Amino acid sequence: MPADLIRLQTALAPVRLAGLMLRNRFIKTATFEGRTPKGIPGIELARFHREVAAGGTALTTVAYCGVSPDARTFDDQMHVHEEIVPALQALADSVHEEGGAVSGQLAHCGGFSRARPVHQRRPLGPMAGINAYGLLSGVPFKDAMTEQDMARTAADYACSARLLKQAGFDALEIHMGHGYLLSQFISPFTNRRTDRYGGSLENRMRFPLQVLAAVREAVGDALPLLAKINLADGIQGGLEVDEAARCAQLLEASGIDAIVMSGGLVTHTSMYLFRGDSPLPGLVKTEKNPLMRFAMKATGKAAFPDMPFEPLYFREQALRVRDAVRLPLAYLGGVTSADDISRLIGDGFDLICLGRALLHEPQLVRRLRTEPQFQSACTHCNRCVPMMNTPAGTHCVLRAAS
Repeated sequence: MPADLIRLQTALAPVRLAGLMLRNRFIKTATFEGRTPKGIPGIELARFHREVAAGGTALTTVAYCGVSPDARTFDDQMHVHEEIVPALQALADSVHEEGGAVSGQLAHCGGFSRARPVHQRRPLGPMAGINAYGLLSGVPFKDAMTEQDMARTAADYACSARLLKQAGFDALEIHMGHGYLLSQFISPFTNRRTDRYGGSLENRMRFPLQVLAAVREAVGDALPLLAKINLADGIQGGLEVDEAARCAQLLEASGIDAIVMSGGLVTHTSMYLFRGDSPLPGLVKTEKNPLMRFAMKATGKAAFPDMPFEPLYFREQALRVRDAVRLPLAYLGGVTSADDISRLIGDGFDLICLGRALLHEPQLVRRLRTEPQFQSACTHCNRCVPMMNTPAGTHCVLRAAS
């Protein structure tokens, strides 16, 4: 059998992630689904993840499980609390009925949010200053977290982890990338503190590692813990791949079970993550705040420029991390074909994350079993991105039109 087919079969074979047996190496990465109106996960969110599981994907990730009311970037995001555990249990059951497993992405917005704080005066991050994202929504400033704030927030992560475990989730992903709270601490672009939480990477990693320890204590070894980190922020003065590799080493030493590698800051360099066509026209069209709509029209091109897409666009950076650690690594970024998957398995990546390709073709993994020359028809138009702001939620507009 040719080597590329052997590697593809390896990707499709069962694999163990810590104590969890996965039916293959494919993960549906977290892409905000837009199916939590008023913060409530309902039947549409469960249907979304059930479809992914029915298509053969081993592990589907529920995006942005906010760890407190003040962890949300806007009002319709979910935060994990007792009242929604039955709905989350129904979602987990629906995935399990299709033979899949489900992970919850533990997230916190940190210092950028459009949601008015519930339990604090302002959004909290590593530094005080202007909250540009909330500037036109009545939340113009952010404050610097104290050590007491960090302890309380780590406890929020732990509480949310326990509730997701109670709901029957099989794994948890701690979001440390994309410019959210823990990424804000890790990145030198957003963290210029002069205390023991700023300066060196070891200091900047101190709070994220405290969160990891709190979550591990909350769930024990029963659930695999993944961390999503940036390979680079894509901005001058931000995190670069050398520090990302060291970040991965610190996480490995602290007991993380796997790392999902990504990149970009949603506040400044979101296209560094997406690549392809700018979603700006759709974001302007679906924006409900007229002031924000005007600002996006005037300045949005700087934040959302077209950026050429190429397959496996994070591969070279991810290989630097592969050389630095031994723990399981999940590759994310530009996986579009069976050939891409074979190449990644040959590179030594343990798991493969799919986002837009699965939005376009939820049956992708099942098709790989019978179509070894599979090539995704996703065009990387990124018109799926603004759909999160619509009643239908995030979905591929090309698939809907076909």
